[in-house]
Amino acid sequence: MLQKEDTVLVLIDIQGKLAQIVDNSEEVISNIAKVTEGVKILGLPVLWLEQYPKGLGPTVEQISQHLTDQQPIEKITFSAYDTEEFVQQLEATGRKKVLLAGIETHICVYQTTAHLLANGYEVEVLADCVSSRTAQNSAIGLQKMVQLGAKVTNVEMALFEMLQVAKGDTFKAISKLVK
Repeated sequence: MLQKEDTVLVLIDIQGKLAQIVDNSEEVISNIAKVTEGVKILGLPVLWLEQYPKGLGPTVEQISQHLTDQQPIEKITFSAYDTEEFVQQLEATGRKKVLLAGIETHICVYQTTAHLLANGYEVEVLADCVSSRTAQNSAIGLQKMVQLGAKVTNVEMALFEMLQVAKGDTFKAISKLVK
């Protein structure tokens, strides 16, 4: 089970025009914004990556507005794990469970998952927070990640799993967020 004390959210390349043209883009962006806000309420660290921002543009505002206290990690590799700054920041969290969201499912999300699993991390992919330009590519990417040993979850399941208790201000904030 996911526990907020040992989990980190990793956001991959939700940028510019690409974020607008992936399959089901509006819902995916909305879900990523929700999970980003939710994990902040729960006190989880967030690692935020951008693929070649000079070319692809910045992270969409709906998501970056929740990350004003940090800067994205710039990468040119498909796998975030091939970017030294990402590995250093991930190791600095001391957490071994990674919640993964972003685009494209079958390229950067898949390759990052493969490397995280190979390096001893547990990975849960937020199925409602990943996409590719085609639904088929996204489905194949998710399937291959599961074959490698990743688990699949969604925003509500992950947030309530880490919350564990249905009372208090944190519960109220999370409940309001997902409705």
